[in-house]
Amino acid sequence: MDAHFFRTAGAGRAAFADYGKFLLLAGLAVGMMTLGTGGPGYTWQWYRVAPFLCSTQQGVWKAGPLLQGLLVTLEISALSLLCALVLGLTTTLLRLSASFTARAMARGYLELIRNTPLLIQIFLVYFVLAPVLDIGAFASAVLALSLFEGAYAAEILRAGIVSLDRGQWEAAHSLGLGRFDTYRHVILPQAFRHVLPPLAGQGISLIKDSSLVSTIAIYDLTMQGQKIVAETFLAFEIWFTVAAIYLFMTFGLSLAVRTMERCMNRAPFRGQGLP
Repeated sequence: MDAHFFRTAGAGRAAFADYGKFLLLAGLAVGMMTLGTGGPGYTWQWYRVAPFLCSTQQGVWKAGPLLQGLLVTLEISALSLLCALVLGLTTTLLRLSASFTARAMARGYLELIRNTPLLIQIFLVYFVLAPVLDIGAFASAVLALSLFEGAYAAEILRAGIVSLDRGQWEAAHSLGLGRFDTYRHVILPQAFRHVLPPLAGQGISLIKDSSLVSTIAIYDLTMQGQKIVAETFLAFEIWFTVAAIYLFMTFGLSLAVRTMERCMNRAPFRGQGLP
């Protein structure tokens, strides 16, 4: 009991110290930005930012351009993340299959995507594939982000699968499970627990990478910020607001994944009795 109490107290003090350091660094950052903008005589105009977030018309709340762009960013990020996970899992299974053709196709896709810039891929999808597939800018953005993030998700999933002990496969086969059931009930649930943190990091990268879709005239959060800055010249206020919104999204995703990870670690795994 005493040891547990001291461990809990020590963890609380460490967390308190971490929060204190974070607040100190945040204060220093704000102070440096204030000094940097105060030198040229810049006057902050934060009161002009609120209408770009939301406003009221005849007593009805209406989303401003930044919130409208945020919704577009969330739609693109959510669809791209879902497609990237499906594409990544499919590529992983192809790489681990016994077919030479399947492994070659998966390897070619991975090398092509991971060794070319995302911005170039967005342009190729929008200007080359989109006319052929007859899709618009939104679908092109989702396709490009899915292809890019799916390649990295595939390697993360493959690392989680190959890290499992070979005995898991042998035990599943000894129980009469086929390859599909082995993946479904034994391999993938354990691998997913191992790769959840890096997959979360890839999801955060996807949200930040989605800002590049503004280059193909999609009015996401970044594009709306550029438009407002061009009209109002509120460069510091608008870009700090846009950065804060991105930080809120990524930090929220990190907290959600952390909560999911704790719940999964507490929950018993059905296949944990296998050697």
